[in-house]
Formats: sequence, C-alpha cells, structure tokens
Amino acid sequence: MESNKRQKTLFSREEIAERVRELGIEISKDYKEKDLVVVSLLRGSFVFTSDLVRELSIPVEVDFMTTSSYGHSEESSGLVDIVHDLRTDIEGKDVLIVDDIMDSGFTLENVVKHLEKKSPKSIKISVMLDKPSRRKVNLSPDYVGFAIPDVFIVGYGLNYGDFYRNIPYIFTFE
Repeated sequence: MESNKRQKTLFSREEIAERVRELGIEISKDYKEKDLVVVSLLRGSFVFTSDLVRELSIPVEVDFMTTSSYGHSEESSGLVDIVHDLRTDIEGKDVLIVDDIMDSGFTLENVVKHLEKKSPKSIKISVMLDKPSRRKVNLSPDYVGFAIPDVFIVGYGLNYGDFYRNIPYIFTFE
C-alpha cells in the first residue's frame, strides 16, 4: 500500500451517492417496460453496481462477468481475458454493462463483442468514471457518473494493487 503519499479526494461519498441516484432515475426511465439485464464487470464495478441497481425503480436481473486486463499495473495491457462468463441467457433482452471506469476502452469493446454473440436486443454501457482522453477504441459509454482527466484514481471499487476498493470516495495520490 502507498501510505507515504497524500490522498486528494476527487469525488466525495455524498457526490457519488447523488450522481448514482441521478443515473438510477435516468436508466429507470430509459428501460421502463423493458427486459433489463445488468451485467456487472468484476471486480472493479461491484460497489457501483450495487449502489446503482438499488436506485433503479424497475425490475432488473443482475449477472456478473469477470474480466482481466490490468493485473497490478496502472495501465491496461490491451489484452482482455474473460475469466468468468454470464450465467444468464441474454438473448432478446436489453443489456446494460456496468463498469467502474472506461479508460482505453479495450475491456468494454471486448465485452460488447463477446455479448453481441449472445443475441441481446440491445447493449448499452454505464460507467462510474470516464477518461475520454485515454480512449483507444471507437466506443463511448451511454451513462457516465463523472468524466475525469488522465489521473490514476482509486477507491469506490477501484483498486491499487489489491487494496482501496473499500474506500467510499474516489481519490488520487498526490
């Protein structure tokens, strides 16, 4: 753990809760009377997904996929492995992929391509954080908590090494 560096809070627990509430309202409106499956990309998105689905006012099915691209590095390798696939049959259903952050876009691009083979009715993406300046693919999220500059962020599900996922706010090291 990096205990010798100071933390700079980017988004407080309260700011995150308010933004997730707003996203929940928007998504509930957009998917009213649809057959929605939320696909949470583990591990980073588990906190965001949990908060987000509790803000939805519509019936929703939740499933999980585990992908791997970062390892213990601060940058994506560009190689994406699907470690654990969905259990849910998404054929003909509306799918909302939920992830913690969209950076290069490699992970989400690969997940979208993988899920398209399962014949869903639609696929959209929701991320807590979007780093558009780092995008390396032609893909953008449909629902964004916050857009951020090119800084390494931690907390609220985002890790550094094996730590900090449990921190209820989002910060960077100074």
